[in-house]
Amino acid sequence: MTSICVFCGASPGRDPKHMALASAVGKALAAGEQRLVYGGGGLGLMGAVARAAHQAGGKVLGIMPEFLADVEKTLKDVEHIMVPDMHARKIMMYDESDAFIVLPGGIGTLEETIEILSWMRLNLHEKPLVFLDDTGYWDPIIRGLYHTIEEGFAPESFANDIHSASTADEALALIADKIANPNIREPLDIHNKV
Repeated sequence: MTSICVFCGASPGRDPKHMALASAVGKALAAGEQRLVYGGGGLGLMGAVARAAHQAGGKVLGIMPEFLADVEKTLKDVEHIMVPDMHARKIMMYDESDAFIVLPGGIGTLEETIEILSWMRLNLHEKPLVFLDDTGYWDPIIRGLYHTIEEGFAPESFANDIHSASTADEALALIADKIANPNIREPLDIHNKV
């Protein structure tokens, strides 16, 4: 069984399309018999994706720092692993997952996402990551990632790791393709020759 980690907000955001998309992702994961790995919360997009996956009969693993359990309202109906802090949460989410979907979220979602991309850039893994939204939410961040390439702070090959989709099915198809056809990585060169 493939495990897909979903990074997303613990808030619903202002646009109701975000919550609808989170629910669609949960249902699509369950339909594809893929396990959802997520941050463990019951609020916002986190809660929506987990509830939808669980209610559709999917497997769900929440990974929750102890200090956030009451704040983010841990869902009682799904399996959880409690960890001591945010660092342990990120490592376990990484270890338990084969790929990542990034739904709309805030600074915590960004921090998790950038770390996964950074590890990929350092040739530490080949787990695909896909930004998913149907509102253009991630467009400024994706432009910023390409800007790092344009300005010579990341190699041209980094573009091969930047993926985006506008539907759950498109995101899952991208992930399946990247798992089946991983990038051929060049040896790490931190002195990007521009």
